[in-house]
Parts: sequence; structure tokens; C-alpha cells
Amino acid sequence: MADPDTPLLIKRYASRRLYNTETSDYVTLEDIAGFIRDGREVKIIDLKSGDDLTRQYLLQIIAEHESRGESVLPIGVLTDLVRSYTTQAQSVVPEFLAMSFEMLRDGQSKMVENMSAMNPVAQMPGFEAMRAQQEAFMKAMTGGIAGQWSGPAPEGEETQSPEDELAEIKQQLAELQAKLSKM
Repeated sequence: MADPDTPLLIKRYASRRLYNTETSDYVTLEDIAGFIRDGREVKIIDLKSGDDLTRQYLLQIIAEHESRGESVLPIGVLTDLVRSYTTQAQSVVPEFLAMSFEMLRDGQSKMVENMSAMNPVAQMPGFEAMRAQQEAFMKAMTGGIAGQWSGPAPEGEETQSPEDELAEIKQQLAELQAKLSKM
């Protein structure tokens, strides 16, 4: 089994076919997107020239998802990205985007920590439903990197079996995804 901390090396042949060097088979863009969603880094190189094509293929994956209606990037953000290529601000944009996503990941874990029984807000009626929706939203926004809720159940509330909790979370996530896709 390959080291998950080492980028998965994908080679592009002259025929434009993509070859997974770990499993010795051909892969598609959707396969590569799946590796990334599973937390794996990838590196795509041109076999003949040795050029790194990773950025080009990641942009192609994003473009395909956006064109299928799986919009994550609002028009304003896309417009600003295009503008950043024509202005002197382009050196700031990549750093800003990287820091924004890092803050999103860090904020997600801090949010879960803050939603403990020690927090007086956690005792409010309806808090659990709100917490579950926020957790599902964060999971959807970060591609499933979210950790599981590990806080204690609020006082007076019976604890569910892990299977029931998982089924409930899946249902809430499906509802949230349906709402997001309508937006």
C-alpha cells in the first residue's frame, strides 16, 4: 500500500491517457477527483516532457463540475479571479485563497469544539438540530473532511446508538445538499 502522505503520481501519455503509477492502470478525471476528495494529493506529469500538469488538470476538474451545475464558486468570485489575472493583485490572490481555505478547515474543528455541553448556548431548545445542520454544511463545504461530533448529549436527552446517529446525520446532510443544489 502506498504512503498517503506521498503524492499519487499520475503520468499523462502522448495519447492524453492518464496512468496511475501505483495501481498500474488508466484513470479518468473523475477518478483523480475521487482521490483528492479522499484526502490524497496528486501530481500529474507529462511522460515525454516531464512538465507538471497538475494545475491544468485540477482546473479542468473544477470546470467540469461547475459546468454540470455543481456550482460552488459564485459568479462574483469567478469574475474576481479573472480580474486578478489582469491586474497587479495576482500575487496576493493565491495567498489569500490558500489562507481562506486553511481558515475554513481550522474554523470547522474549532466550531465543533465550541459546541460542547459546557457552552450555555448548547442548552437552548433546537440547538442540536442547528448543530447538525452546521456540521453537515461544513462537511459539504470541505468535501467530507469534517470530524464527527464527539460532544456529550445535552442534559435530559437520551443518547442514540451510533447507527441511528449516522442515519440521522446522513438524512440531514441529504436534505441540506438538496437545499444547496436548489440555490
